[in-house]
Amino acid sequence: MTLDDFKPLDLHDKGVFMEYLEQDPPQASEFTFTNFFIWRHHHRPLWKALQDCILVVLHPEGETPMGLAPFGPGDKEKAFNRAAEVLQGATQTVQMGRVAESFLHQYVDPDRYTWVLDRDHSDYVYETIDLIHLSGKRYHRKKNHLNRFIKSYTFEYQPLDQDLVECVLEMQAAWCSLRECREKPDLLSEDHAVFEALTSFEELDYQGGGIVMEGKVEAFSIGEKLNTDTAVIHVEKANPDIPGLYAAINQQFCQHAWLPMTYVNREQDLGIEGLRKAKESYLPHHMVNKYRVTTRS
Repeated sequence: MTLDDFKPLDLHDKGVFMEYLEQDPPQASEFTFTNFFIWRHHHRPLWKALQDCILVVLHPEGETPMGLAPFGPGDKEKAFNRAAEVLQGATQTVQMGRVAESFLHQYVDPDRYTWVLDRDHSDYVYETIDLIHLSGKRYHRKKNHLNRFIKSYTFEYQPLDQDLVECVLEMQAAWCSLRECREKPDLLSEDHAVFEALTSFEELDYQGGGIVMEGKVEAFSIGEKLNTDTAVIHVEKANPDIPGLYAAINQQFCQHAWLPMTYVNREQDLGIEGLRKAKESYLPHHMVNKYRVTTRS
């Protein structure tokens, strides 16, 4: 088997991905069909079913292919080793990434592989009730920030539907223009991912919500169920000129969409200092640590 036996991801693959993910619910934020699909133009994922698991290889343009941990009800250790062999044959190197700590200790042979913590891609996980109520002294500043927004502005939270999608697309375009996305490759890739998510709203299994002020969407968020007790937030955007709006969309989306879930995974900080500071300020309950794995010399 070689990488030529893997196929590019498209929307028709949703059914098989959902079947395998339902049988093997993930902990890491990357492992949803929505995430694979909306970022496919950047990550260029290839996939194949093997050992009753799905193997995914990310192959961004100009970069060395990177395998992900296999998922599904089958033999994940054998599938992981086979994926490593395929990458070894294709690139003479083995690079497996975004490997959650729980997978690592169960299925990765320490005599065969070595690994290092990938802090920049480790996920922040919060108790849902904390993000909704912001109770206690530790959230005092956050709660005050949110309360000032609520007292200062008239707004309405609306769950995302097809009618609201067009308004959110307009807000995203304005946000991207303000941030000069066309000049920044990372923001441009994110803009493409948001566009893919919104224009495929009816086909994908995620929820969304927006804050509407004076008839205009000023903030929105999209996410989905990751496993039985955790939701994952894929995108969150707000007008930066409105103080407290980011705090408001965070709190409102959790309250309206994710109250039944114990935890909310707000993904990684990508090593961006400001983003790390913001995520740490909400006091995560725990991290989903991820690792980069290579073969031992």
